[in-house]
Amino acid sequence: MKTFLFAIFAIILSCFAVSAQDSAIQPLLQENQALIAKSSRKTIGPVIDAIADSGVAQAQSVLENWAAKDMWMRKSDGLFFKGEAAADRHIQLIDFDSREVVGTVAKSDLKQLKPNSGVRALIATALVRFQLLDPDKSKRQDALTSIQRDPNGELLAPLRASIEKELDADFKAQKQRLERLLTIGYDSDPEARINAITDMSGDLGVDLRATLNPIVATTRGVALGALPENINLAATLQPGDDGFSRDDAYELLVRNNMAPARISPDAIHAALSENINGGRVAGFPLVQLNTDDARRLAYQALAEAGKVPPFVTETQVSLSLAQHVFFDSYADPSPEVTEAAAKALKSIELKVGLNRTIDLLLDALSLASIYFLAAIGLAITFGVMGVINMAHGEFIMMGAYTGYVVQQIIPDHTLSIIVAIPMAFAVTFAAGVAMERLVIRRLYDRPLETLLATFGISIALQQLAKNIFGTQARPLTSPGWLDGALVLNDVVSISFIRIAIFFLALLFLCVFLFIMKRTRLGLETRAVTQNPRMAASMGINPGRVNMLTFGLGSGIAGVAGVAIGLFAKVTSELGSDYIVQSFMTVVVGGVGNIWGTLAGAAMIGFLQKGIEWLNPSNTLAAQTYMIIFIIIFIQFRPRGIIALKGRAAGD
Repeated sequence: MKTFLFAIFAIILSCFAVSAQDSAIQPLLQENQALIAKSSRKTIGPVIDAIADSGVAQAQSVLENWAAKDMWMRKSDGLFFKGEAAADRHIQLIDFDSREVVGTVAKSDLKQLKPNSGVRALIATALVRFQLLDPDKSKRQDALTSIQRDPNGELLAPLRASIEKELDADFKAQKQRLERLLTIGYDSDPEARINAITDMSGDLGVDLRATLNPIVATTRGVALGALPENINLAATLQPGDDGFSRDDAYELLVRNNMAPARISPDAIHAALSENINGGRVAGFPLVQLNTDDARRLAYQALAEAGKVPPFVTETQVSLSLAQHVFFDSYADPSPEVTEAAAKALKSIELKVGLNRTIDLLLDALSLASIYFLAAIGLAITFGVMGVINMAHGEFIMMGAYTGYVVQQIIPDHTLSIIVAIPMAFAVTFAAGVAMERLVIRRLYDRPLETLLATFGISIALQQLAKNIFGTQARPLTSPGWLDGALVLNDVVSISFIRIAIFFLALLFLCVFLFIMKRTRLGLETRAVTQNPRMAASMGINPGRVNMLTFGLGSGIAGVAGVAIGLFAKVTSELGSDYIVQSFMTVVVGGVGNIWGTLAGAAMIGFLQKGIEWLNPSNTLAAQTYMIIFIIIFIQFRPRGIIALKGRAAGD
């Protein structure tokens, strides 16, 4: 009885021993010691897979330390450990299984495993299956990023297994999307792939198109007599069809070693050079071989003598083409999958086209708002007052530099912008008043002199800005909450700065309308604009009104400079980039009408973006075409889109 009990106890102990051995990672490492020590990408793949598939809890730690170059092999016994730096060029060794420190050893008695980039990539792929369910969110994100960067069919099963156990909604959505993409690209079941394609057919993601495109990619092939069996045929080709000439077909035969190559002029020249004998080639003196026809005759003589390959005749070409079948075949073997992928891509391309149109319209609207913001001040000084102010662009530049100076004093970007907007208005308002008092007031009703004077002031202000701030572009940094863009999908997006400029343009439109329609200054401005003498007889001071109106237009230009400086380079030439568009906006829209200015900005913005879309590689040409169109437009509507009515229209 005692013997029987002892035997049972021994069996139990042996089972525990086997279990303990099975739960240890060191025996597996020892089985592959030589391959691990060598760490060659050509041979290490099966070892990494064996560690990852072992089911041992320590497998993840081994792979992570190996990839981080923290795994060391003790030379005396070949055991592997995690190593941590210690004093005096020693390494503290930690056992992978017990996770206990086993001693401190000199570096000279150890070998550090330093996997190259290729081996680290294999380890990273193996680690993904552990990281997909890691409690650390950053590791789960790294795993998903790794799958996106290097998709692999082997990761499909662990990815699917991790979805149900994922508790974070965002990570779960990412995993489900990746699972669908991997199913499309790597699942062995055609029905599952088709279902995944159907599920995502309305998606506009670039990653989906990158997954579908290889499925419908075709390879051009050729076969003798009949089409090969077991190919996913895309189309049969006839030599001479559009896009597939006889020459293309014959070259395909040559590349597949199914026909002799044609003799090129270079080959003729090389063959003749190799067969020179006594100043002759095949009996032809070298001095006579100065034309293509002569060289072909000499080569033909060599071919008849059997010294070089003969020419390929057109009859031989036609015979070879007639004996072969040319075709395009899909890389994917399943016709049902390629059909579903092609259908999905067609639907996606239609939606992408519509969304690109929306994106183009948003870009045009954004550009129109920028032009309107730059031109609204000019609409007052030129459109209402009739003053040709060539220095209007420099007021925009002054506003941008004011914003830059404010940011140097107030480092908080949000607060600095809040302060910079009224400060830019005040600075450029004062500059506009000074300019009107000193120069413009003496030049009313003398447009040519006004143009020349303000052009000179423009040059002077640019030079003054260069002297103060230098020629290097200065940064005007937007607040952090304006960083990034509003992304509707992978096609349509618009930056937050441009959205802010759009609403700022609407705000100033409302402010302008309020001033002109609801304030005494606006009433007096309209009165002086229409009939200065009558306004003066009613007690209005035309000089004061002109001064304030010019200052108002200049101040609005300064605010526009702050807004434009948030996304454009702040330099002394900033204003010159917008002065032409500002004048075009006012003239095309209708001089003296704010609604015309708005319409002109919209027309120019949409027109420029449309021309750039037709000719994206040449922005200068797009601007040239736009100016030509505007010149033609003015010939038919000289008063602009919305012509001013009433007495002022005849001035």
